[in-house]
Amino acid sequence: MTTLFLTILLATFLFIVLFLFSFRRNNRLPPGPNPWPIVGNLPHMGLKPHQTLAAMVTTYGPILHLRLGFVDVVVAASKSVAEQFLKTHDANFSSRPPSTGAKHMTYNYQDLVFAPYGPRWRMLRKISSVHLFSAKALEDFKHVRQEEVGTLTRELARVTKPVNLGQLVNMCVVNALGREMIGRRLFSAGADHKAEEFRGMVTEMMSLAGVFNIGDFIPSIDWLDLQGVGGKMKRLHKRFDVFLSSILEEHETTNGQEQKHTDMLSTLISLKGTSFDGGSLTDTEIKALLLNMFTAGTDTSASTVDWAIAELIRHPEVMVRAQEELDSVVGRNRPVNESDLAQLPYLQAVIKENFRLHPPTPLSLPHIASESCEINGYHIPKGATLLTNIWAIARDPDEWSDPLSFQPERFLPGGEKAGVDVKGGDFELIPFGAGRRICVGLNLGLRMIQFLTATLVHGFEWKLAGEVTPEKLNMEETYGITLQRAVPLVVHPKPRLAPSVYGL
Repeated sequence: MTTLFLTILLATFLFIVLFLFSFRRNNRLPPGPNPWPIVGNLPHMGLKPHQTLAAMVTTYGPILHLRLGFVDVVVAASKSVAEQFLKTHDANFSSRPPSTGAKHMTYNYQDLVFAPYGPRWRMLRKISSVHLFSAKALEDFKHVRQEEVGTLTRELARVTKPVNLGQLVNMCVVNALGREMIGRRLFSAGADHKAEEFRGMVTEMMSLAGVFNIGDFIPSIDWLDLQGVGGKMKRLHKRFDVFLSSILEEHETTNGQEQKHTDMLSTLISLKGTSFDGGSLTDTEIKALLLNMFTAGTDTSASTVDWAIAELIRHPEVMVRAQEELDSVVGRNRPVNESDLAQLPYLQAVIKENFRLHPPTPLSLPHIASESCEINGYHIPKGATLLTNIWAIARDPDEWSDPLSFQPERFLPGGEKAGVDVKGGDFELIPFGAGRRICVGLNLGLRMIQFLTATLVHGFEWKLAGEVTPEKLNMEETYGITLQRAVPLVVHPKPRLAPSVYGL
């Protein structure tokens, strides 16, 4: 009897041990630094989280787990891991986690960027892809981009003192997008009061979006709004809503008369009442889409061009080769046209290499796991936030030879990455993201970046202000919603083409 009891007891013990071992093995989280009480790994993030997380790869590997406050966060930091999340398990990571900023600024997630994955998101995606960013839409607004870039080059050709290039490029991008979206330039001496007001609000929103809000990671204290971020966003949202409602009303009134607006907002208004799989487009969704376009399409494009010119100044041999290609294709008696871009393979390689070293968003917008799953043998719990470290992947020495050097030739025929593109299919280079939530404005953003960079390289010789030499140019980053330069690029532009090219 005693022997039987001991046998049963031992069997029970072994069963419990095996069960617990199996449970632990099947629910093994990816490795990562030990979290602190309550705040978790938030103190480990530092001022430049993309760099901090990239450094952790050497200790913990290319898939990390962190506990930010009470939120599970997994970080993908290699091509293969990113592909697992954003391709193999794409459907499971197609929604966004909740956040104070998205809730207050996007009409409670009624936009495209932060809307939950589902029928309404698919409707907004389809409308954007077909009616706003199709090949026809890009062609219809080509003259707007040409005119605004022409205005920028004319201003640069006239200056007699150093200029902050990033600031001027940003003005150009905002004006082009403003004319395409709502029919208004937002930066100019003649800009109307509404346009100036809107420009200021966009600047404030971008500033608030880059602020860390602790309530997103410790929800129980979100109501305290310790940093005042929630209150500022609510007040800014009210101002945005008043402005966008007035623009919407003006467009609807004008479009009902003989003289019609010809911009993307008018296209959206014309789709109201049309039946889609996810329902029909509402005024609120139109306003939320407009906010998406301005926040996602301005600073990202402008900062990327700013980084590209800085890299070319640091690498004069690359600048010379790019200018020689442009002179051969375009000549020196006319400006670059968008139709020239396809004939400029070296310039395109320059831009790819610039995307690699300076991605517009170093950490992807967050995704959330709809269900638990297994990636590379690790358990990813339901509700975990996914961050893809785009910056780290593009500097991975296992993927790139001499990853810290600026080498456009790697993308040319015969190069190590010949044929690699930036449109989401090659996971070692995904500056616009990948999968279902890839940036819907990719084609417009890429076109604007290519066109602006080509024009600035073709039109000017660039000299750094003061006594700064190319070798000493500060290339430090500052982390925010977009990857900005810590120190502005201040330069002397010298025209290299015939005066008539600049409209002088």
